[in-house]
Amino acid sequence: MTDDDAAAEGRQEPPRRDHGNDGGGRPLPAWRRPTGGEHRYPAAFAVLVAVALQLSVPAHLALHPRWVLPAVELALVGVLAIANPGRINRESSRLRALGLALVAAASLATAWSAGLLAWSIVTGHGAPSAVGLIINGGAIWLTNVIVFALWYWELDSGGPAARANARRAHPDFLFPQMGMPHLTHHDWEPRFIDYLYLAFTNSTAFSPTDVMPLSRWAKLTMMSQAAVSFLVVLLVIARAVNALR
Repeated sequence: MTDDDAAAEGRQEPPRRDHGNDGGGRPLPAWRRPTGGEHRYPAAFAVLVAVALQLSVPAHLALHPRWVLPAVELALVGVLAIANPGRINRESSRLRALGLALVAAASLATAWSAGLLAWSIVTGHGAPSAVGLIINGGAIWLTNVIVFALWYWELDSGGPAARANARRAHPDFLFPQMGMPHLTHHDWEPRFIDYLYLAFTNSTAFSPTDVMPLSRWAKLTMMSQAAVSFLVVLLVIARAVNALR
């Protein structure tokens, strides 16, 4: 760890090392105590799927040169995998900055494609057939789900490394297992798949389902995702129906 990382960590809250019980004889749940952290490969695999979806959309819906942002995303995920290949429990300001830069690059590519798709539908320029429109819209919609899942995963309670070290007492998202600890194992803690589920249900229901946002940034981010998803779905379906007539 570099001096810069050590200095940055020195400004963070000290980890909570409470390994006791919850007052009822049960050990503290994993999301409230330091743990070994989660593996990086689920999030890394999701990034690879997002890159593949970005490359699958037509050239007129991509940011040019179209290989730049996918190449940046692959390079960043490669650096993160090399720097911290196992469980994510090492806190580093530089690694965190790289992780956020990765999600920002994926967000830019997705937002650009979604904006161009909406523009082409509204103006009628370059609009494909109904089948092509549904395929392209579906790819952008699914990429949007993955991107917001990465945002939730990277930001909730300070990120995966901070969650592993139990840096914060209060989470940004309330999962059902947190409110009903008697119905789940004490080793449960939120992993990437939980945030992917959150992003998917928010994109389909356009509102929280069983996972509640607690902080203001979480509410605003979920609101933004729901708005983008609603716009894409509404425009694609409306245009596809009109093209089929």
